[in-house]
Amino acid sequence: MILELADIRIHPGQQTEFDAAIQRGLAEVISHAKGFCGFKVNKGIESPERYALMIFWETLENHTIDFRESPAFTQWRAIVGPYFAAPPVVEHFSLLAKSS
Repeated sequence: MILELADIRIHPGQQTEFDAAIQRGLAEVISHAKGFCGFKVNKGIESPERYALMIFWETLENHTIDFRESPAFTQWRAIVGPYFAAPPVVEHFSLLAKSS
């Protein structure tokens, strides 16, 4: 399993609208993508305009090719993109260890 970690910064004062938009985009678009295994979204406490989006994929290619090169990516960005203060920083991780 692959973890996609996106560090998202939004425009100040748009947290309520973005909270609804990201949940809508995850439910309506990303959750239907090939290889999608789940997600977590965390909101910043000290930096309320910062979000950590974690999406779990079966393979790296499920995100980088199957999703990113599909029309679904355009749909996703149309929902959440207007709130971005800058492009998200996205990296991928493989699991090294976890608690039981």
